[in-house]
Amino acid sequence: MNFLCKSIVMVSAMLFLGCSAKDKNESLHLQGEVKDEEDFAYKTFFLPRAIGSKRAYVGDCMPFYEDGVFYVYYLKDGGDSYNHSVFLATTTDFVSWQEIEKPVLESSRTLAQDSWIGTGSVVKIDGEYLFFYTGHAASVSEYGEKIMAAKSDNLYSFEKIDGWSIAPDDSLGQKRDFRDPQAYLDEKTGRIILTVTACKDGKARILKYSMDKNLENISYDGIIFTDETAAVYNLECSDTFELNGFYYLTYSAQDDTHFYAVSKTPYGAYSAPRRLDGKLFYAAKHTEKDGETYLVGWGQRSEEPTLTQEVKGWAGNIVAQKIVQRADGSLFLSPIDAVKSQFTTEQPTLFKNASAKIFAKSERATKALFSATESFLLQGRVSFSKGGRFGLLFDCADEDLSKFIAINPAENTLSLFAEGGDLLITQTPISLEKNREYAFSYVQEGSLGTFYIEGEASLTVRVYGSCGYGVRFFAEDNAVSLKGVSLHTRE
Repeated sequence: MNFLCKSIVMVSAMLFLGCSAKDKNESLHLQGEVKDEEDFAYKTFFLPRAIGSKRAYVGDCMPFYEDGVFYVYYLKDGGDSYNHSVFLATTTDFVSWQEIEKPVLESSRTLAQDSWIGTGSVVKIDGEYLFFYTGHAASVSEYGEKIMAAKSDNLYSFEKIDGWSIAPDDSLGQKRDFRDPQAYLDEKTGRIILTVTACKDGKARILKYSMDKNLENISYDGIIFTDETAAVYNLECSDTFELNGFYYLTYSAQDDTHFYAVSKTPYGAYSAPRRLDGKLFYAAKHTEKDGETYLVGWGQRSEEPTLTQEVKGWAGNIVAQKIVQRADGSLFLSPIDAVKSQFTTEQPTLFKNASAKIFAKSERATKALFSATESFLLQGRVSFSKGGRFGLLFDCADEDLSKFIAINPAENTLSLFAEGGDLLITQTPISLEKNREYAFSYVQEGSLGTFYIEGEASLTVRVYGSCGYGVRFFAEDNAVSLKGVSLHTRE
């Protein structure tokens, strides 16, 4: 944070240290350095550089880890990408990123099966890297989508394997939705396993294929998971992994939340799916390092930052989170240690002794905290005694477009609302007990943030227009106690 922004925050703190615990629906506007979306320098939530006036975004992520480096392949939307060609960004810590400028796998510029490239994955076989991907035909053809492959000896440039593909099995009864191959090497059999998303009889399915290392003797092994509710048409970007004897299947229900299902054996049968995070954390796949497992996806955005009520744009910034497993096999997401530890400079807040109490009846009561800067980490502990909503409220230039992250104990939800609370943007389940203390943390960079009730749940949010304006804690029909509240920024 620059000197001017630091000074403004400190002056704001001195001016408002005596503010009332109840600023009922008043806009505090603790004015700091106001920034627009295009001015943010994303560091942790990676965003590709713009090409002139052409903005660029990260689509579906395909992480691969080797020798201390995370290679995050992604479908690039905009910028210099042709029809969602595959680009690459690398990192060692999910804090700083190296952007590879040229595509590693480009969509065909002829009317070929892969006129558009769709999600896939990388697997290492006998010293060679294989990239299985979706070939999406732009023109009228027999197959809308097929599974295709490319190879490499360096991870930075892949050569397509001519003449090789997998078409949808006839038993599916359709040839349009067949994509997102996730590849693994089965060490016991020496065969490559693929999970693929498709649709059959109007229900979203996840399929399993297997083949020899030379990509021959391809076998369709059937359906391993079905969305019996038929609520969505595709279970996108499926992934499987094992943790301590539990086998997990993850996917993003199209235009909905990231889900996981659990099994005691590889590839099912699986439990009923459970939600992880909300629908702004999309298309995440896992990667591992030194005994820790991460999910890497993208944070959804608005088509235009001014359209704060429509956070529905495809592609956004990279968001990485740590997977934590409970004893019963259930999962929750936690901030990555390196992401939190980069915020080394403590800043003042408006809370005396780092604590506050908020008492609210029917009207919303708020307590001013600080002015939002371009990036920050907020931490503390919270407890409550009633069932009303409470959480973080973000002011902006237009008071009617304020946003808030709300914990609702009565409804067991963690949500992001816009337009002063009239519009629900995203939501995830959470179950909290009265009079119990919970640690929380919130990381924001630019307009993108992740909120955690540690050990319980996470929520990825977009808070356009908040930089430079007040952040407050609020409560409705509740008594909320806050302790150990601290604010940190990067040097």
